[in-house]
Amino acid sequence: MPRLPADLYRRWLGAAFPPPALHEGFVPPERWLQQIWRHQRLRRDALRTLDGEALTVLHPGFWNRAAGPDFRGAILRFGGAAAVRGDVEIDLVPSGWRGHRHAGNPAYHGVVLHVVWDARQDGAGRPAMALREHLDAPLAELAPWLCSDAPRLLPDNVRGQCVAPLQGLSPETLGELVRQAALARLARKSGAFAARARHAGWHRALWEGLLGGLGFRHNVWPMRRVAELLGPDDNPSPGDVVAAQACLLGVAGLLPPDSAARHPTQFRALWDRWWHERDRFHGLILPADAWRLGGVRPANHPQRRLALAAHWMSAGPPFGALDGWMADAGDARETAESLRCILGAGPDDFWERHWTLESPALAAGQPLLGHSRATDLAVSVVLPWLLARAAAGSDPAMRQRVEERYLGWPAGEDNAVLRLARQRLLGGARRVLPGTAATQQGLIGLAQDFCAHADALCTGCRLPDLVRGLAPVGVPG
Repeated sequence: MPRLPADLYRRWLGAAFPPPALHEGFVPPERWLQQIWRHQRLRRDALRTLDGEALTVLHPGFWNRAAGPDFRGAILRFGGAAAVRGDVEIDLVPSGWRGHRHAGNPAYHGVVLHVVWDARQDGAGRPAMALREHLDAPLAELAPWLCSDAPRLLPDNVRGQCVAPLQGLSPETLGELVRQAALARLARKSGAFAARARHAGWHRALWEGLLGGLGFRHNVWPMRRVAELLGPDDNPSPGDVVAAQACLLGVAGLLPPDSAARHPTQFRALWDRWWHERDRFHGLILPADAWRLGGVRPANHPQRRLALAAHWMSAGPPFGALDGWMADAGDARETAESLRCILGAGPDDFWERHWTLESPALAAGQPLLGHSRATDLAVSVVLPWLLARAAAGSDPAMRQRVEERYLGWPAGEDNAVLRLARQRLLGGARRVLPGTAATQQGLIGLAQDFCAHADALCTGCRLPDLVRGLAPVGVPG
């Protein structure tokens, strides 16, 4: 075996991740502060707030890489009081709280601790702590670690108590457990559609579900409200997609008055149609603060999503086409692509090249409905709706076809919710599970059915014991 220098790998790391020069007065970047808090590189038995109160971190919370506080679901104890649960926001300086406009943002109302680098007082109006005086090593020693890949590894505190028992299951048993969790999630969504259909009818229930699905987490409820105010047959000029876009954007309160300078032709076309209709929606138009736009990816901007919905309204919602689609044979990828064609939009010169009414033109056209969002609509809206109809019609054959299509649907895009579910349940490991959307839905279902009802320490969660009760072959022991 060839001899290598004893310090070869250490030198490699030093060359690949050189630590910055830490001059006097050096202020670390905020991402360093996040990793210090995430991994608790602190003298945890001596933590104090800026007011001098003892602080005990029972759980630092879960790192949030989306909009909102940096850590969610932390469990902290201040002094000798009972533990509190809430969020943690990290800023370099105390003024970041107001500078970043956290004070008036409802997403930050659950923050129970403001963490900064160095300060003597904080103006956030809630408990605060300075990291600098509580590090478990000098910053110069932490810098090489912070510049390496180590901070991106999963901290032990993120793993749930069910990780060990789940890792003890055979791949077949784990796969069956996740499959059943996915079907339970499908059944719950199907039940919600059945309940709504009893009051609004099947077509209206699907319309509201589709628009809610276009809201994608941040804007589900305002999108559903738009669907309640404007039904699929409410286009004042049937066949006119611009008229449908004008009504949907106008009711949503997303038709700004000052867009003419950038896109005067499109802006005027919309307003020429909207001003005829807006009086009948007086008092119903959604306020601007109903929408959450911060942290929303450009393709998911509600203006663009409503532009897509207008194509459904203009061409006629795809109710009948879905029945034919379910009758078609084909493999999973063929049926997925055929659904995307059904839900896709016709030609749209403006929206294929713009994210919003005020954005510059894109260099290349982008479809109004991509594969990722089509998958979300399939597993969360279309298939649950079809299953509800099959149940209402006492059609077991249709029910079986829907479930088979659901279980075989290709996997969707990874996201923060799914990553956290994998971390809590599987310790971040990618076990050998089917690469399907149902697997993703099953993991999310397990996390929401159990993790969401317990705190970050898994207090009172029954899942670990339930999993331990399974024999290696997957039957009750």
